[in-house]
Amino acid sequence: MLEFAEKSCTIKIDTSKCDTCETKACADACKKFARGLLGIDDKGRASVAHRNEEEVLRLGTECLACEIACKFYGNDAIEIEVPVAGLNEYLKKRNLA
Repeated sequence: MLEFAEKSCTIKIDTSKCDTCETKACADACKKFARGLLGIDDKGRASVAHRNEEEVLRLGTECLACEIACKFYGNDAIEIEVPVAGLNEYLKKRNLA
């Protein structure tokens, strides 16, 4: 499991699913639509190990392209969590939670 933080979100990648992924669409999408933060390591798994923590925070654009590409063209291994302050209270107040 790979987990890293960008400015206002957390990206979680089940890297065990990378082993059978033929497209590596997440890294291609990151390179095309963002700044190439996400790469593929020598084991064929999604990685940010080629960047230090400061670069991850600076280069992360929170574009969500890796998650969408992985879902539709890869193995659905990426989950991006974007906390929204007050959302749970809002949903409870309107009986939606």
